[in-house]
Amino acid sequence: MKLGARIFKTGLAVMLSLYLAKWFGLEPPMFAALAAAIAVQPSLYRTFQTILEQVQANVIGAVIAIIFVMTFGHDPFVVGLVVVLAIAIILRVKLEPTTIPLAIVTVIIIMESPSTDFIQFATGRFSLVILGVLAAFIINLFFIPPRYETKLYHKFQKATEDINQWTMLLIRHAADHRALKKDLNRLEEVMVKLENVYLLFKEERNYFMKNKYGKARKVVLYRQMLVTAKKSLFVLKNLERRTEELNLMPDETHKKFEKQLDYLTTFHDRILLRYVGKVHSSHSDGLIDKMNKGKKDLMSHFICLKDQPCIDYNQWLHLLPAVSQMIEYQEQLEHLDHLVASFFAYHENEVKIQELEE
Repeated sequence: MKLGARIFKTGLAVMLSLYLAKWFGLEPPMFAALAAAIAVQPSLYRTFQTILEQVQANVIGAVIAIIFVMTFGHDPFVVGLVVVLAIAIILRVKLEPTTIPLAIVTVIIIMESPSTDFIQFATGRFSLVILGVLAAFIINLFFIPPRYETKLYHKFQKATEDINQWTMLLIRHAADHRALKKDLNRLEEVMVKLENVYLLFKEERNYFMKNKYGKARKVVLYRQMLVTAKKSLFVLKNLERRTEELNLMPDETHKKFEKQLDYLTTFHDRILLRYVGKVHSSHSDGLIDKMNKGKKDLMSHFICLKDQPCIDYNQWLHLLPAVSQMIEYQEQLEHLDHLVASFFAYHENEVKIQELEE
């Protein structure tokens, strides 16, 4: 089992909250630790949002708890009523449902405080909860800052490599179809995870003006990487569903399919490598020309193939969506290449992709 950064952050946030609670003389410190464990989020931005919403939710819970205790006492029925009321108000003001558990904890902690010096005890308990939330924010701010761009790029690279390998194995009749079907399910899950990491990367804020526009361009660029990766997977799935028709194609047609797919997959790899400075832009120009010429040749040949006796019309019609998807894939690749070129035209030295640790 691999322990991620968030697990370590949770432990550190709990530790810091306990130390801070003891330093400020607030008892019992376990309430601060509980709040810290709940408040840790996968990104700094989400932690900041969590703090704002947790503070609001806890203020709502604390105020209602204090009012009801001073009015109706500590009866269990009253505690249950306050919990229901606090949840209703939190949902009404459209705070995140994730704030509810800690708000309930705050309500119970405050309402179980002794009758004597109630306000002092309630204030202390509320301070412990807020202290725990702040400890989580401090840890997320200074310790193991998330490297979502590095993680995102390497996930794109790995997914693209897997999809391209399967595509070329399939068109060359070398793929094991049982293994391919199994891996297609895995690749679908990879796309979902990629989208989640992309959203985390998109949420991260830049606090320096000089990085603002570079980050905005990167968000657009990575969005296109995601679109292109999904399209490459869609091409693979289309080809896999049409394996029988592909096998019945004339040799000349099959070679044109294979050659064009080779151009497309190679171009995809080169764009990703160009983004991290491993491929010079001029090396892709010749490949783009070959790719465009291959698209024209494939389309012309495939249109003429419709009237040939070597292939049934229904088979030809069934293969048409695969050709269409290949053309759309090329369009997405060209757009991605344009975005990469545009990025370097304005932000030449701002790509800092680190190698992943083994």
